[in-house]
Amino acid sequence: MRVTVIGSGYVGLVTGACLSDLGFKVVCLDKDEDKIKMLQQGDVPIYEPGLRELLARNRADGRIRFTTDVQDAIEHGDILFIAVGTPAREDGSADLGHVLSVASMIGRNLKDFKLIVNKSTVPVGTADRVREAIVHELSHRGMPAEMFDVVSNPEFLKEGAAIDDFMRPDRIVVGIDDGIHHEKSQRMMGDLYASFNRHHSRTVWMDVRSAELTKYAANAMLATRISFMNEIANLADALGADVDQIRRGIGADNRIGHSFLYAGCGYGGSCFPKDTQALVSTAHAYGQHMHVVSATEQVNESQKTLLVDRLVQRLGADLTGRKIAVWGLAFKPNTDDMREAPSLVVIKNLLQRGAHVTAYDPVAGHEAVAALTLDCAGQAHGLKNFKLVDHDMDALHDVDALMVLTEWKNFHNPDFQAMKLSMRTPYILDGRNLYNPDALADLGIAYQGVGRRNELVKLAVDPVSNNTLTVDA
Repeated sequence: MRVTVIGSGYVGLVTGACLSDLGFKVVCLDKDEDKIKMLQQGDVPIYEPGLRELLARNRADGRIRFTTDVQDAIEHGDILFIAVGTPAREDGSADLGHVLSVASMIGRNLKDFKLIVNKSTVPVGTADRVREAIVHELSHRGMPAEMFDVVSNPEFLKEGAAIDDFMRPDRIVVGIDDGIHHEKSQRMMGDLYASFNRHHSRTVWMDVRSAELTKYAANAMLATRISFMNEIANLADALGADVDQIRRGIGADNRIGHSFLYAGCGYGGSCFPKDTQALVSTAHAYGQHMHVVSATEQVNESQKTLLVDRLVQRLGADLTGRKIAVWGLAFKPNTDDMREAPSLVVIKNLLQRGAHVTAYDPVAGHEAVAALTLDCAGQAHGLKNFKLVDHDMDALHDVDALMVLTEWKNFHNPDFQAMKLSMRTPYILDGRNLYNPDALADLGIAYQGVGRRNELVKLAVDPVSNNTLTVDA
């Protein structure tokens, strides 16, 4: 079999690269000529560990190529993956414009049987709409409506570990409806993923609508765990408990497990925020209410401002003249993705209050500036008081506080003595709970984590106002 992947974004590139590494001949199609030229030249438009090398190897071996030629790409593939974006509309619903546009394009160019695979994250019922769009185009051409099938194969890729997730899946969800092509479609999908099922079956077969909803349910569950732990962390602060110890205690229960129990300054990215909103929107469309998922969203939005609220408690609402350092801009480590990143909310809020912000991220700097430029376009000063630096220590010179927003590995064990000497006030607000409060107390560094008892474990003097940073009672 040959494979065509329509859409050369995050999911499309990872899917195409991994399938080509399994030996399939893959064509990646995208309408963005600049992106395709970049890929043809060996560059990669996104940052994902190992992706550049994987694409280079398979491109050199002739197993993957990139094109803007629609007819060539559709004729190439026996299986056509739709892997285009489904951005959120203002009401939270998923915008299926790109998906349905691709479906129509397929219908205009279909000549023989193709298996259409929805890889994009889409609401329940999208496969039906894709089918209708293709049939509509085929009818205009006088072509039979039975020359294709549409199945659902949602992706479960974590940014920063996407290649490993694809090549070592814990499950492969495939939704196929009953129909004249059911057996053929199941056989083709089975052959496509045969490499992953040799030792034991990882494929979970179901109907299309169940597969579409499975993706949203999985992301909503994970997002809910994060927001739940953030609420526990905030309560732990009020009660004088430590959420890190609580996390270990409840994670030891094998019914709960340890994953996604880390408290912090909120989740972001291209999946959880968009997919929880889309799930709530879908439920409303069918007269249902997703109370838990709605609460998950609300907790997350509130959590993104937590560190700013704490800074304001110490330094006052007016931060004019204050210098604040930020470590980490991407929504998570090992990616340059700035979509819905907590850092955008934090930095915009700091700038609105008059602060000067100096930031560092090992990968996402360029993307962060672009996102912040768009996000702060309506502010009086825009990005006038924002500076991006090339090294983490360069961000700390003479600052009143450091906010850690992304858990990059190079932030885990910094030189605290050097940090203390560089900062105007040795005050760290740790949005990812990377550091040991007791160890920093011994070093004379004021520290606040999330759910780590919410008090400055060591008093520090602000040399500007000569006031002591107070401890919450």
